[in-house]
Amino acid sequence: MQFPEESIGDRVARLRLRRKLTQEQLAERAHVCVDVVRKLEQNRRHAARLSTLNALARVLDVETSVLVGQPTTFEAREDGDAPSVLALRQAVSPVAELLGEDPDPEEAPTIGALRASLRSTEHIRREGRMGEIGALLPQLIADARAATRACTDADRAAAYAVLAEAYQVAATTLTALGREDAGFTAWERSLEAARRSDDPNLETVGVSTLAWIFTKQGRLEDAERVALTTAERIEPGFRSQPVELSLWGILLLRAATALVRRGKSDTVEDLLNQASAAAARIGRDRLDYATPFGPTNAGVAKVNFLVELGQCAQALRTARTVPDLQRLPPTWRARFHVDRALAYADLGKEDHATRALLTAEATAPEWMRYHGTARRIVTELRGRERRRNSPVGELAGRLGLDE
Repeated sequence: MQFPEESIGDRVARLRLRRKLTQEQLAERAHVCVDVVRKLEQNRRHAARLSTLNALARVLDVETSVLVGQPTTFEAREDGDAPSVLALRQAVSPVAELLGEDPDPEEAPTIGALRASLRSTEHIRREGRMGEIGALLPQLIADARAATRACTDADRAAAYAVLAEAYQVAATTLTALGREDAGFTAWERSLEAARRSDDPNLETVGVSTLAWIFTKQGRLEDAERVALTTAERIEPGFRSQPVELSLWGILLLRAATALVRRGKSDTVEDLLNQASAAAARIGRDRLDYATPFGPTNAGVAKVNFLVELGQCAQALRTARTVPDLQRLPPTWRARFHVDRALAYADLGKEDHATRALLTAEATAPEWMRYHGTARRIVTELRGRERRRNSPVGELAGRLGLDE
């Protein structure tokens, strides 16, 4: 027997009653209109602004994704996209706008609420909580679009800045899931929004995203070209601010990633040295536009490049010297441990490789399920394993490789 899926309103009502609140009390404490709460619970509304959901979730003492309802998987079904991917596609290319339908009657969120929603979404992405991204990001995009229509002057430019970053999150998420076409569409939307925003750095951030998309597509020369051309244009000077050094360094690492996959080790070393010098000049790790850069990330990048070049023993020696690994977001740390696993596997040290993979899983468990390299190395190690029950076999089961 198949039971109907709970709606957002069903969840709000259930949690509200559990906390012995009336609709009026919930609305008052969340500073939202009681009519929105009523219509949600009556299923006369099936969505709400992310800022509204955030406020309700705080009062109900749950994560916002609990109200929205996390999709169980991002993986494609045989008959098409999974619900999460489809929701992101619809957010990037909404039919309602194409048809000129009436906008959502709920009041557009404030710039402060939009920025808070963006920070929350970016934090979730850095932790690799993929299901929550699929649940929350479409609404953030819709909210930011609504704000660009409702706001004027400076606030409109600020709303476009949030919209540009939200589209960039969509672009990287879709690309990571193998939907490079939809990811590129999201990137184009982000560039358009960035050019209408009040943040001159957003176009540079967009180029970094584009270089990453091109690399995922195998367009390595294009990735190198866009990253290096932009890096040359924004090359920092003596009085440059840390954020400018950070964005420049990120572009150099994007270009180096494309080059290392083309086997150009000499050029890669030069770019890495420049990026490391920029990181040293900053002196500490930063997080600009949801991307880390600094001495730690430069060290992690060097390990990745050495693994890609097949210099695995040197990669492991370098890995032991990377400073302050805990300063990086969980997904960056998990990727670092996957690189260690690749190096150990190449040297025939399967037990060490498995331990590195288990560390990666402990760091970002949901991210591991969707990371192609992690899945491939687990599959390879399981193939080498003769025991029926083993840590790597159990890991393969948790990653769904036996399904």
